[in-house]
Amino acid sequence: MYSDDYDRGYGRESSEDEIYSKPVRAGKRTYFFDVKSTKGNNDYYITITESRRKTDRDGRFSYDKTKIFLYKEDFDKFAEGLQDAIDYLRNNQLVKDEPNDYPKKKDFGKEEF
Repeated sequence: MYSDDYDRGYGRESSEDEIYSKPVRAGKRTYFFDVKSTKGNNDYYITITESRRKTDRDGRFSYDKTKIFLYKEDFDKFAEGLQDAIDYLRNNQLVKDEPNDYPKKKDFGKEEF
């Protein structure tokens, strides 16, 4: 998603329950990490949305979106699983002669929620 599209709100539904949003552009995809509140504003949760811009047959743009909901009781297990998968990829996919282009390991899941 392009910055002008993000600024105009294309590809995203607006929501009054949204507390915080962090868009991350990664090639042809944009990931949105959104903190939202439950009905009654009693609790927060996170949605992670992958948005991919595509061109329709008529030349207009549309977006394919995939969304997951992450609740606070699952934060630590989710972060641990994500970190394990990233570590596995870093340790097993790279060919020994290739430079490590992956960013340094971050310690996911150590913050208290």
